[in-house]
Formats: sequence, C-alpha cells, structure tokens
Amino acid sequence: MSPGMAYFDNAATTMTLPEVAEEMRPYFTEMYGNPSSLHEMGAEAAAAVRTARKRMADAFGCYPSEVYFTAGGTEADNMAILGTLPDGGGRIVTSAIEHSAVLETCGEVRRRGGSSTVIPVDGEGFIDLSALDSAMGDDVYLVSVMAANNVIGTIEDIRECARIAHEHGALFHTDAVQGFTKMDIDVRRDGIDMLSVSGHKIHGPKGIGALYVRTGTPIRPIVFGGGQEGGLRSSTENVPGIVGIGKAAEIAMSNMGRDMRRMTEVRDRIIDSVLDLPGAGLNGPGSHRLCNNAHFRFDGVRGNSLVLALSRKGVAASTASACSAGDTEPSHVLSAIGLSPAESLSALRVTISHMTTDREVDLLLDALPGALRESRV
Repeated sequence: MSPGMAYFDNAATTMTLPEVAEEMRPYFTEMYGNPSSLHEMGAEAAAAVRTARKRMADAFGCYPSEVYFTAGGTEADNMAILGTLPDGGGRIVTSAIEHSAVLETCGEVRRRGGSSTVIPVDGEGFIDLSALDSAMGDDVYLVSVMAANNVIGTIEDIRECARIAHEHGALFHTDAVQGFTKMDIDVRRDGIDMLSVSGHKIHGPKGIGALYVRTGTPIRPIVFGGGQEGGLRSSTENVPGIVGIGKAAEIAMSNMGRDMRRMTEVRDRIIDSVLDLPGAGLNGPGSHRLCNNAHFRFDGVRGNSLVLALSRKGVAASTASACSAGDTEPSHVLSAIGLSPAESLSALRVTISHMTTDREVDLLLDALPGALRESRV
C-alpha cells in the first residue's frame, strides 16, 4: 500500500496477511515439487494440498473430499453452473444482483440450449422469495443466489433459497466470495449443494479459489486434462496459492467472531458520520448487511470523480464492483434496487477489514467533505 494511503477497497481485494505469505513462501523456492510426482518433493507438495483442503473443509463444515481448488471465485461459479447443466439444457434461476461471474455464465447456459430466469430484488437488495418460489418448475436444474452482495452488502436468506430449490427438485449454489468469513455460513445446516469462494477476499493470495460440492451432486468437469482435483478440475495444482487460501481461511475462522464485531463497529461509525453530510444516502439495508460494507450515494456527485478526489487525498475507495470500475454505465445492482442512473453514478463503496484502523477512518471522514465539493457536477 502506498505510504499513508487509507485503504477502503477490501471488497475488491484484501492484503495478504504476512503469516499467509510466509506459509506460502517455501512452496515457491524450496518445496516446489508437483503434487502428482512420486518423489519426496512431490509428496511434500501433496501433503500441503491435503492440509489446505482440510482447513477449507473445516471452514465450510464439510468433508475434505468435497473441496475442489480453482483459479478463483469466477471459475468456481462457472464450474457450479456449467458443470451441473443437464444434457440438452435446463433452466437456471438466479437473482438480478448477482456478480457477473454468475450472470455472464447464465448467458453461456442459454447459448448451450438452456434458459435462465432472473428474480427481482427489493429496494434494499433482498431477493423476492415468493417470486423465486413461483419461478420454479420441473425444468429448473439449479438456483444460484449469492450469500452477500459485493456492491451493497445485502445478506440474503440463502437457507430459505436452498429450501425452495430443494422443494422443487433443483440444486442450490451460492457465490459466497464476499460473505465467506464475514457471515455465518454452514453448508450442511444451510442446505447448500455448491459454494464458491476466493482467496484474495479473505487476506489470502490472488489467483486461487475453492468450490464446495456436496457428495452426490451430479457435476461434470468443464476443464479437461490430467484429472487433478478428483477429475473435476484438471491442471497442475497451484500449491502456493492452495496453501495460502487454506491458511487464510484457518486464521479468519479462528478470529471470526471478534473480527466481525470490530468491523461492525467501524462500519456503523462510518455510516453514521457520512449520513450527516448534506445530500448523502445509504444504498442497501440498515440491517442484515455485511459487517465490512458501507455503500453511499451523494446528490449531484459523480462517483468516479469522487473516488479520484479521495485518492488524491490519500484514501482508496471505489464506486461499485472492481470488475466494473471503468464503466460509465450504472451498476446493474444499483439499477435493480431502483436507483436512477444519476443516483447510481454518484455511488461510493467503502469496505473495511479487521485491520482497518481508527486513523484510517479519521482520514476518510476528514477527506470526504472536500472530495465531495471537488466532485460536484
């Protein structure tokens, strides 16, 4: 991080913890064997992968055999959606505020002869559960609803979504990239068939993710080759990344209660202070919101200009998803909750971590009024 920069873009990516990086280091420089090799260095790498798989299983509440490592959350979403698509097509039901990794993959479902149904959300981003139930039918093979929204932080009732899916004979998948380690998720209790996560959202490395797949789920590979990851995801394993995500998950779960309380306190302080500013509004819910997410709109402000003005003042934040940071069109999430184009384009997303300091919060709150004046249109 740039010296003195206050970082509030943790929904885009988090800092890799030093202890995570240290645990990864030997697998770059010393124990760099291929886990499929029979010699001692290969065995060392394979043992490291097994340890990480067990750590992820403990975090999910599942068996190690149900954890598959991927290149990130996007690939995990693709595997869940396309890997369970029946021959000849089928229908996927999802929400209007899903990440593009889900919505764009629904487009691929349609190109492969399937279909998709998008369920609306209310003004706070909560999925319309009655509409979800009404949309179900014998042709639905999968319901995919994110655990928590990456833009406005809305925590969805995934347990009820799973119940509705199963009642109609469909599988249930959740993109938990934002929610994992920041909300209470248990795949067994919540009835989740598949769940996607990403390492760089939990203070692990980039380029690594994981997909939980319940035993017995009818899923096929979408990448073919040497048959790694139980035949579901061929490619030589990214051992340092796998070690990193496993260690990051272990650390996050061991401190989850304490860290969530701390982040909630910091989040609420930011929300209360920002809403005192003229023309400020909160996007998303006041409760059932991710502990690290605050999302605002400001009358007469251009969000991209505000982000740049804050950056000049030593504060890193964003408007919506990092995947759409350069877009000039309104976020589909903000449009789905009923914001006008002008309101959507005035957005500021502030996302914290358990390492966010009071000094950083002070810098943000001190810089924001001036940045708003500079960004008025």
